[in-house]
Amino acid sequence: MWKFILLACSRTPSNPRFMLIPPMVTPFVTLEFIAKNEVYCTMTIRELLTQSTAELKSVNIDTASLDASILLAHTLGIDRSKLPAMNEETIKTETLSVFHALLERRINGECIAYITGKKEFYGLEFMINHHVLVPRPETEMLVTVSREQVTDNSEQRVVRVLDLCTGSGAIAIALKHELPHLEVYATDISAEALEVAKYNASKLLPNNNNISFLQGDLYNALPSSISSLLIANCYLIVSNSPYISAAEMETLSIEVKKEPRLALDGGKDGLEIIERIIKDAPIYLKRGGQLLLEADPRQMEKIKSLLANRGFNDIQLYKDLAGLERVIGGIYI
Repeated sequence: MWKFILLACSRTPSNPRFMLIPPMVTPFVTLEFIAKNEVYCTMTIRELLTQSTAELKSVNIDTASLDASILLAHTLGIDRSKLPAMNEETIKTETLSVFHALLERRINGECIAYITGKKEFYGLEFMINHHVLVPRPETEMLVTVSREQVTDNSEQRVVRVLDLCTGSGAIAIALKHELPHLEVYATDISAEALEVAKYNASKLLPNNNNISFLQGDLYNALPSSISSLLIANCYLIVSNSPYISAAEMETLSIEVKKEPRLALDGGKDGLEIIERIIKDAPIYLKRGGQLLLEADPRQMEKIKSLLANRGFNDIQLYKDLAGLERVIGGIYI
């Protein structure tokens, strides 16, 4: 039996002019057409997901089906897991209009996290906007390794941790959430990014168990009072700093180019900021303290040499879930 989609050329069903759209024509009736012509629509959730997935696939988005369902769940204000049970429910015209606006942003290369304003990282939901880098799954390895290193030395009475280039605060907050006894300091050159980080800390850390957020360029963000406290007193310095080379910046996808250049651009060879972090880390690390860095797997040999030349020992590489060397660290002796 043929199934038709019924469209009416008005936002209310009173005295509408109907259009019957047969199945062979349906793929050519885009959500943009429906939204711009302000039609009243009998499209079901199943049909909307099918249509929006096709539109995302048409612009070569590999995660089209997932993205469509995330955006629709976000529009409806529900958990994505509830969508299958609602497959035959009809979409309200107002909902369709909102959803279409979000879908257009995704089609134009904006990532899901910026559209929805949130991103899960290490089991926590972070608020995200265009002032911060979107936390990546591979960065969770940096948190895991940091956590293991700190736990292995839990006999220390005070464990001070410094997170450089904190961005949304993902690393610092995840560590503090997992290990509340840590004394955590986090810096970023961007005042706007720090506002995001502070909001996330207030939302995600219980009992006002906060972090000291400081604005400035790497270690220069530390005021004299805190700098004097941290000199030779940090057990761990951790950073997911910019490490993309200037040449590679020009080849990034449209999606990544919409993220803050300040959080991506690591200079000519991608190592300018990492070199500065390594150079001054011994000033703040106590003997036996550790420096952990995320970087491109192709940069690891050069970073290993930089660490060794600055007095770091027992240099280790750690692989992410994709099997790539993503984190490098050493002990300051």
